[in-house]
Amino acid sequence: MLALVLEGERVRLATDRPPPKPRRGFVRVRTRIAGICDTDLELARGYMGFAGVLGHEFVGEALEGPLAGRRVVGGINFACGQCPNCAAGLGRHCPNRTVLGIDGADGVLAEEFVIPEGNLVAVPGTVADEEAVFTEPLAAACEILDQLGRRPDGAALVVGDGKLGTLIAQVLAAAGARVDLLGHHTESLDWLVERGIGLLPGQPDRAAYPLVVEASGSTSGLATAMAATAPRGTLVLKTTVGRSYDIDLAPLVIDEITLIGSRCGRFEPALELLTEGAVRVAPLVEACYRLTDAEQAFAHAGRPAARKVLVRGN
Repeated sequence: MLALVLEGERVRLATDRPPPKPRRGFVRVRTRIAGICDTDLELARGYMGFAGVLGHEFVGEALEGPLAGRRVVGGINFACGQCPNCAAGLGRHCPNRTVLGIDGADGVLAEEFVIPEGNLVAVPGTVADEEAVFTEPLAAACEILDQLGRRPDGAALVVGDGKLGTLIAQVLAAAGARVDLLGHHTESLDWLVERGIGLLPGQPDRAAYPLVVEASGSTSGLATAMAATAPRGTLVLKTTVGRSYDIDLAPLVIDEITLIGSRCGRFEPALELLTEGAVRVAPLVEACYRLTDAEQAFAHAGRPAARKVLVRGN
């Protein structure tokens, strides 16, 4: 079958990849559409040392199991189901987990893939494939609200105006926050102003925001985010890169800032926001390729300031 595979630092379209083998508790899914995200690009730069089929954002058709014939999205963490973390409902933090298209499990940029049956969630009929493919990153944005344990009602700053940053800004605004979005390419995001989101092309005021989310996708964004966080404010970290940070952390102690690492989230709130139209994703799509052109799609996604690039299954 066709599959976009990472071998060392080489990304290539394999035309003879063996179909995934059936596994107990897993179901086969045919890829309808998949997204390429910054994590995929980081993997190609050596992050996580991954090798195999790339991709973890998808809408597919379940080929077996209770959801056979339905459009589905699915969680990316393949937990063991037996450890203390799994027993506590924290399968995404299972120490024995593999991660779809990221760590030890082939991903979705292929004609077919396998995924645990319990990871799948049906897509509502009113949500198009091109919208539902954002469920995974949108769920990661919604996870911030779960971790805060409250609805933010003050000023919030999102550092980073890429795909994830724009989703986070919309989620926080929909929850009641007064959101500013900081980035280098805000001139293309005027549509966010209609949703009450302020666009900052330059440096924000120091210590001005009780809630700051760092989603810049680079190591340089953390210093900006720290400086903008008010004393006793909350700083949420979303960036994951394969490079180390060189930064003075003393301000976190001096200003008594609460630091939260934030990763994956529940899919149900994300699908609800898409169903209600509370979050717009169509303006984020820059291009859509066929799986046969997946190499070109990956190269496009790596261009500076590229928005979301999608790949349709054949």
